[in-house]
Amino acid sequence: MKEDFQDPQQLNIELSEDVAQGTYSNLAIITHSPSEFVVDFVLVMPGIPKANVRSRIILTPEHAKRLMLALQENIHKYENFHGPIQIHESQNNVVPMTFSGPTGQA
Repeated sequence: MKEDFQDPQQLNIELSEDVAQGTYSNLAIITHSPSEFVVDFVLVMPGIPKANVRSRIILTPEHAKRLMLALQENIHKYENFHGPIQIHESQNNVVPMTFSGPTGQA
């Protein structure tokens, strides 16, 4: 008889159907305080002067750095398989914007 032991170090992650659909974003705005990093994911549509934040992720500085390292590793793997990702420079990558809505306090 096989016994089912779960490793206490193993994390069981569940993904609901609505979250699994994902949210498309073509702009990320990153701000930080001494205690947290805030990443706002925005969808900007051509010719429309207003865009809404689609999702906001708040991270500790340690987790922000872990995310950066994981992204670097995955980009490296992607480029080894698919070739270099080209970044198209347009207007020095500066998007003129204003930010409205509730402000956070840290």
